[in-house]
Amino acid sequence: MAKSKAKELTVTLMKSPCGRLQSHRDCVRGLGLRRLRHTVTVADTPAVRGMIAKVYYMLRVEET
Repeated sequence: MAKSKAKELTVTLMKSPCGRLQSHRDCVRGLGLRRLRHTVTVADTPAVRGMIAKVYYMLRVEET
């Protein structure tokens, strides 16, 4: 039986984390984002969703 592909999210950093709370900067780094307009693909898990929810105002999120 074939396994179904795990859901993933494409996350892009649209605003700078400079001048933000340290916890928000940590969430951006935890998602693997390093610079403006940097895009990463992450697994759709509750932990990742929580980090995205915390810094939603700096990100663009697309389901893949």
